[in-house]
Amino acid sequence: MDLIESIRALAALAFTLGLIGLAAWALRKYGPDSIGRAIAARQDRRLKVIESLALDPTRRLVVVSLDGEERLVLLGDGRLLDWTPKGPPPASALSPSPVAEPEPVV
Repeated sequence: MDLIESIRALAALAFTLGLIGLAAWALRKYGPDSIGRAIAARQDRRLKVIESLALDPTRRLVVVSLDGEERLVLLGDGRLLDWTPKGPPPASALSPSPVAEPEPVV
């Protein structure tokens, strides 16, 4: 096997690996579920998951927004607890308490 055949074999290998990489990228970008994602992205959704927290392997706290109103939902153990705040939080919860400055040492 001379030098030209070795170079040709390496070039063919690089070309083949490049085609495999290109096919993998195309499948990720334009895979079977990409059409469904594109349609769903265009629609305005009323329900959005804001945050989720796993409490343990069977229970999860989820904050969802429904028509601009946030709800706290506890999922798991075959039960559902839905809690909706009745109004804005009190002003004391929004602003931190003032910190007293230390007295100077004489």
